[in-house]
Amino acid sequence: MKVLLIGNGAREHALCRSLSLDPDVTALYCAPGNAGIAEVAELHQVDPLDGAAVAALALELGADLVVVGPEAPLVAGVADAVREAGIPVFGPSGEAARLEGSKAFAKDVMAGAGVPTARSYVCTTPEEVDEALDAFGAPYVVKDDGLAAGKGVVVTADLEEAAAHANSCDRVVIEEFLDGPEVSLFAITDGVTVLPLQPAQDFKRALDGDEGPNTGGMGAYSPLPWADPKLVEEVLQTVLQPTVDELRRRGTPFSGLLYAGLAITSRGVRVIEFNARFGDPETQVVLARLRTPLAGILLAAANGALADLEPLRWSDDAAVTVVIASHNYPGTPRTGDPITGLADVAAEDAPHAYVLHAGTKRDGDAIVSAGGRVLSVTATGKNLSQARDRAYSALGRIHLDGSQHRTDIAAKAAAGE
Repeated sequence: MKVLLIGNGAREHALCRSLSLDPDVTALYCAPGNAGIAEVAELHQVDPLDGAAVAALALELGADLVVVGPEAPLVAGVADAVREAGIPVFGPSGEAARLEGSKAFAKDVMAGAGVPTARSYVCTTPEEVDEALDAFGAPYVVKDDGLAAGKGVVVTADLEEAAAHANSCDRVVIEEFLDGPEVSLFAITDGVTVLPLQPAQDFKRALDGDEGPNTGGMGAYSPLPWADPKLVEEVLQTVLQPTVDELRRRGTPFSGLLYAGLAITSRGVRVIEFNARFGDPETQVVLARLRTPLAGILLAAANGALADLEPLRWSDDAAVTVVIASHNYPGTPRTGDPITGLADVAAEDAPHAYVLHAGTKRDGDAIVSAGGRVLSVTATGKNLSQARDRAYSALGRIHLDGSQHRTDIAAKAAAGE
């Protein structure tokens, strides 16, 4: 099987790593990729948002499967263009990807499907914003209706900050605050059958102790030793399957990766948001634990054949990933700084720990930073404590001037094992 993957982040490096380990994959291409992905896949240049260009590249390479990693190409309809070219593609249509592209559309689908979520208002004027903030009270939850790379949500007790964020968006969703721990649950679906993966938890805030601004995610771990063993089955029955059924009923079947961001509240499970693709950095830990070869699962989803698959196999090991971010992230990041120590991790920590590249590029013989989140240091172990120790030990070998990372990823869960 020849596979072309679209994207250039750590999520795509994690996907490429798993695909490169799949014996059925005879050729692996990535466009545009990054310095780390170049070690496991052949890189090609393409505009990820140009569906015609992506489809043409897939035809030129003779790809048997195209996997679209990021949300922006999905919302732009890139998967549609590839499907129209007759190539199987893992990723929803542009219409179905509105589940992530528009918070208001997602709320409407959830209402139709009877999926439990926070009460909310969609606002387009300052007057509506003031009414909604007043109705819910603090803490305020304000979400940009469109795509914002994981940084369009403000949760604050400060009314002025909430109103300022709301009024900076063309259209905004204001909703009630959901208490309780958050869980990320991915499911692979062909539009009918829904195959949940193992749950993970990510860390959105920039600083230790969940302080600082929201980011695209600073780390993650799996499994969740504190979660109810029946959680995945409950979410499949009350959230994932009803949502897929509702989208099919509307004539916009969802095929690809459905990501449910959940709050385990005192009143039960509630959906915080849906995404239409693998989440970053949770993908790094979920795929570290998946034992079933990945390409066959994604191809079965693309071809509507998930019901024929054997049950997925998982490692009992735990996995932890810690993100190294550049100076000033999530503000305007500093780029172009050299990264050292990557070879040391490969020599000293493999196979239990490894580095997945996000914002990197090659500059001559050096690898330099090229984005806000630069690397995901990922490790496995017999439990979270061991995986965590290995991840932070490997991270200690890496140097990037001015970089930042959280020191408390999975610490609380590990302590409770």
